[in-house]
Amino acid sequence: MADSSFDIVSKVERQEVDNALNQAAKELSQRYDFKGTGATIAWTGEKILMEANSEERVKAVLDVFETKLVKRGISLKALDAGEPQLSGKEYKIFATIEEGISQENAKKVAKIIRDEGPKTVKAQVQGEELRVSSKNRDDLQAVQALLKGKDLDFAIQFVNYR
Repeated sequence: MADSSFDIVSKVERQEVDNALNQAAKELSQRYDFKGTGATIAWTGEKILMEANSEERVKAVLDVFETKLVKRGISLKALDAGEPQLSGKEYKIFATIEEGISQENAKKVAKIIRDEGPKTVKAQVQGEELRVSSKNRDDLQAVQALLKGKDLDFAIQFVNYR
């Protein structure tokens, strides 16, 4: 019998992030507490730029955006937001969406699987993803449950389950 397997990845649906950003921008333009604060949110290349005229307002813009991401099912672990920076009279926050599992994070996950998972399970790093395989499907499901219970500092999804 062939091995069953699945891949552990860290991917974000770019369209969903775009939709969350557009919803946040619409809310900023309509909410009374953002009137006259110059609060904006927009893409600048691969980064997301949030601006407002005070540090509290720009943090509130980030909070609105995070709320929209959560409503669209995107993990906040994929959002890497910097600290507010003063630029002229405006405060700015630059944020990026993290994708892919780094080599060191993949090694951490593989070590968790080796140390705490069923002994029949093998984990291999393949670029920015991790392939987990075993002859027993129940062991694979046990690994998924194990990883869901762990508090990793990056978002993971399970794909290509076969």
